[in-house]
Order: sequence, then C-alpha cells, then structure tokens
Amino acid sequence: MDIQIRAANPTEYDELGEITAQAYIQDDLLAFGESDWYLAELRDVAKRAATAEVLVAAQDGHLLGTATYVPSTGGAMAELSRPGESEIRMLAVAPEARGRGAGQALVQACVDRARAAGDTGMVLSTQPVMRAAHRIYERLGFVRAPHRDWKPIPGEEFTLLTYELTL
Repeated sequence: MDIQIRAANPTEYDELGEITAQAYIQDDLLAFGESDWYLAELRDVAKRAATAEVLVAAQDGHLLGTATYVPSTGGAMAELSRPGESEIRMLAVAPEARGRGAGQALVQACVDRARAAGDTGMVLSTQPVMRAAHRIYERLGFVRAPHRDWKPIPGEEFTLLTYELTL
C-alpha cells in the first residue's frame, strides 16, 4: 500500500512527538542526548500544530514519520524564512520505517503546499551529519545556501546548514 501524507490528528501528537524524539536520539543529533533541552521541543507536537501544519506519513494505519510545514506567513515556528518563503522543520522518520520513501513524500508534500500558496521559495535547516536527508532535499531540487547557515545556540560552534528551493 502507498504512503499517505495528511495533517496530523491531535490524538497522534504524542506518538509523533516520540517518533521525532527517537529519530534525533538514535541518530545522535542532540548534543546532550536524552538530557538535551531541545528534546522537549521535539516532543511538543501540539505547540507546533498551534502555529504551523504538522504533517504525518502513514502506511497501513502505522505512523512512519512527520514534518512541520511553516507557511510563508511566518509565525512562531519560522526560523529563517524570508517574505514569500515557507519553511520545513523537524522532519523525522521512525528508524524502523526508513528507506520506504516517507521522508521524501513528506518533503514533497511541503513543497506542494508552498507552490499551491504561491510562495517564491522554501527553506530548511539541517545538521551536517544528516546526509540521507540532504540527498532527499537535493533530489527534490533544493540547493545548499551556505550564506544562510546559522548558529542556533549563541556561543556554541554548532552550525545548522541551510538548503533553499526556488519555486
């Protein structure tokens, strides 16, 4: 059966938060592991859904992954988008569901929403070690934008890479 992409239901928020948290933990993407302050943000799907659109990838009734689509109108979830740009945040696929196309389907759904909204571009941040995600972005036409790379934690050497897509 095919992967379905749809808006998340509030009854799924806890499971989606755990999928996101576990993806980051298992891929060693949090500087302080399970005691990292960002873990609470990753688990707080309700907070994201209040100001952005949380999407879910599902197959045969099982949740495979999630992404947060931040429209070009901005809001609390926007980090680096400019006027006319939408943003993708917190893309995560459950480790056991990887390799099935859920990540690419989620990114494509975000791109489709941005195009339908008439946006001129889309932007996202990623960690240097997220190479599988980089391949997805590049397959879908995103290009690296090193001039937009940024440090989310002042005083730390940790840098997020920026990818952008012209629509």
